[in-house]
Amino acid sequence: MNSILIIDDEVSIRETLEQILTYEGYQVLKAGSGPEALAVLDREEPDAILLDVKMPGMDGFEVLRKLEDRGRPAPVIVVSGHGNVETAVEAVKAGAYDFLEKPLDRSRLLVTLRNCLDHRQAVSDRAVLQERAATVAPLVGDCPAMRQVKTFISKVAASDATVLITGENGTGKELVVSAIHDQSARAERPLVEVNCAAIPRELVESELFGHEKGSFTGADRQRIGKFEQADGGILFLDEIGDMSEEAQAKVLKAVEESRFQRVGGTTTRSVDVRIIAATNRDLSGPDSNFRQDLFFRLNILSMHLPPLRERGTDIELLLEWFMADLAVRLKSRALRFAPETLAILRSYSWPGNVRELRNLVERLIILTPGDTVRPDDLPPLPGTTSGESTEAGFFQCNDFQDFKTRSESAFLQYKLKENLYNVSKTAETLGMQRSNLYKKITKYGLRTQPELE
Repeated sequence: MNSILIIDDEVSIRETLEQILTYEGYQVLKAGSGPEALAVLDREEPDAILLDVKMPGMDGFEVLRKLEDRGRPAPVIVVSGHGNVETAVEAVKAGAYDFLEKPLDRSRLLVTLRNCLDHRQAVSDRAVLQERAATVAPLVGDCPAMRQVKTFISKVAASDATVLITGENGTGKELVVSAIHDQSARAERPLVEVNCAAIPRELVESELFGHEKGSFTGADRQRIGKFEQADGGILFLDEIGDMSEEAQAKVLKAVEESRFQRVGGTTTRSVDVRIIAATNRDLSGPDSNFRQDLFFRLNILSMHLPPLRERGTDIELLLEWFMADLAVRLKSRALRFAPETLAILRSYSWPGNVRELRNLVERLIILTPGDTVRPDDLPPLPGTTSGESTEAGFFQCNDFQDFKTRSESAFLQYKLKENLYNVSKTAETLGMQRSNLYKKITKYGLRTQPELE
């Protein structure tokens, strides 16, 4: 239930607005002055604020300035009985979402309030999407396939054409969407996400296009759909391959005409929305039940994201990025990866792609006892071997330099263990200076003491 704070010095107006909003299902908070409102905001967090301009003492504009100093905790709709263009412009410049003139029209009040709340939700959705993208990695990678992805983004960002992004789960499709949005002319407008796989079939139409109050059982208030929330910006239809055929037909019409009707409504609404869709399915395959006319409409610009197993040269870049990023997030130390550990991770198939790699790094930061990740620190990875048996697996090396690095690391580690991790004795046995051996130990992250059983 959304909560609304009413700030007005007239008791009758506060009570009238409370009756209207309570009937519509809102929780109402009230304040008769600016200082009283600020006191309420010290203990409550309303979803929106109705603010009168003309109040004795601290007027509405002063309240707005103080809210701005606090980081504007909720969107504000300014209300005034002395409405004119100058007042409205001043209110919006001061940070208000909108301006309404007294006497208030009930329908306009409710529509403005609903739009205000939906706009706030859209901004929140964008923040969540950006946060989620930040946990995946900002398009880290320099392999040929990733260079193609970055080139694609730079070319299509300026366009308004629809984009279809395909790829396995965990490859970072939401990252590409965020990058396109940030590089486009719509960067300051909403980026609204719809997870088509997470919405019940019977609610998809309402979620996308909104509904009018009373249009179906449970529709106790008007709802603004994702298409309207994304007006002027980008609508991201994630997992669109899981959308029902009935919903596909309505999305096709909305995409082609840029207009639609809310569920239970009779008014046709127009929007300016760019569509980006993503899926892990083959929408054009013979076994697909996806509408081909919608597929062709979405597939104007398309990009397939490569799985991590095809980005071998990016593994170490991603490990380094996640290690540095997660060490800060977890307030822990960054770990090194021993060469033989890197060899194992390079040979792994990564069925969960970049998301799986990130989760592994987080686990290692928490559970690894030392400062270097060794094969024995890794969890079981199907299709790989760990421990000392990998130290002899030199035939998996990518090139001769890799072979020399891995063989030297394994040889020195074996000799340290043979000499009970006595560095001086090991250096003497090998006929090398102790300082040189210490450099090798640091370079390869070698173990210098027995493992705890």
